[in-house]
Amino acid sequence: MKKILLLLAFSLGFAALTKAQDVTEKTTKEAPKPKYTRAIFSATKIINMQSTEIVSPGVLQFMISHHFSNIWNKDGGSQNIAQFFGLNSGVAHTYLSFDYSPLKFMNVGVAMAGNARYEGWLKFRILRQQTGVRNIPVTIGWYSMANVNTAKDPDNEFTGNKFSFLNQLLISRKFNDKFSLQLMPTWIHFNVVPYGINNSNEVFSMGIAGKYKATSKLNITLEYARQLNMHKNLISKSGSIVNYNPDLLSLGVELSTGNHLFQFYIGSTTEASAIDQLTRNNSSIKDGNLAFGFTINRSMNLKK
Repeated sequence: MKKILLLLAFSLGFAALTKAQDVTEKTTKEAPKPKYTRAIFSATKIINMQSTEIVSPGVLQFMISHHFSNIWNKDGGSQNIAQFFGLNSGVAHTYLSFDYSPLKFMNVGVAMAGNARYEGWLKFRILRQQTGVRNIPVTIGWYSMANVNTAKDPDNEFTGNKFSFLNQLLISRKFNDKFSLQLMPTWIHFNVVPYGINNSNEVFSMGIAGKYKATSKLNITLEYARQLNMHKNLISKSGSIVNYNPDLLSLGVELSTGNHLFQFYIGSTTEASAIDQLTRNNSSIKDGNLAFGFTINRSMNLKK
């Protein structure tokens, strides 16, 4: 009798355990999983500005950018053709950068920004566009960059005065398989304003950028940023009045070869660093001051 009772108890326990396991597996299978929106943009930079994209963990990214001289100078005459519309003028601002992602939500980078200046940054992905468990309509990122000018300056020998900082809130959305859009409110701080009186250490701008996927390997990109202050009637150290052009406009195309991403663009700046582009732009759209540029993107997986 005891053997029968033990056998019955064992059978009931085994059946209960099996049923509980089936319920757990069913619940696990039926639990919704987040579906993240991918490839909002094709690279970590759209044209000149950062995107919300971050390279995969363990991946090292190398980017080289060139900004040439203006295509046409109104007083240049035939010299514009001789210089092949800015491509053969002998002037090209080069930007060399390395990015690495130690974590899936964080990107670190360093760059040589030209004229003995260097930059370093952190970029965080705070929120991802997704459906499923939660419906989140946008991707949000934060980008903080420090720029230091190591060139000798007898008027500015204190190292701390040679730093400037850029902070951007990146808000992007992929509306469908072809069209993506991003907003970029920006705050730039100069430790020392390199001009005379009547100026500010803080510069603010608002930007917008978009990408349209024309084919599987070709994208069209657009950027526009408007500097909101510190661009009109500035007083230099010599007492002269300085004005900058607050509008930054760029149009580009992206070509993907699988291993490389080529970005070709035309824009109203010849500068390579975003700090100069957004605070000290000397190119005027009204005067037709547009320049060619390109960026080559190459990524290498350092994890085996």
